[in-house]
Amino acid sequence: MDIQIIARDGEPEYAVLPWAQYQALLKAAGTNATPAQQPAAPLATSPEPILPGLDQLRSLREGKGIAIEALARTVGISPSYLAMIESGERQPDAAIRRSLAWELTVPGWRDES
Repeated sequence: MDIQIIARDGEPEYAVLPWAQYQALLKAAGTNATPAQQPAAPLATSPEPILPGLDQLRSLREGKGIAIEALARTVGISPSYLAMIESGERQPDAAIRRSLAWELTVPGWRDES
């Protein structure tokens, strides 16, 4: 059998197997009922995810005790440009948003490259 085991916290949680093997298991178990197949809903994807709380960038930075100069230097932009982003005068591109999120450890962006 070609089974894929999906674990969570080191414990098996799901087993994924080919449909034909699943049907054979149901037949061997004496169960003729098969779940109604519904087409998978398309995933809503946006080309550019938006950093949650970009309008709260200043409070995130200050809450972590990071000076504007230090964050700007780490991200690779000038402190004045970072101040414009924080005030809403400028919208950063995706690379800067990812860098800011990485440095501020904003959930959901930490694992992206």
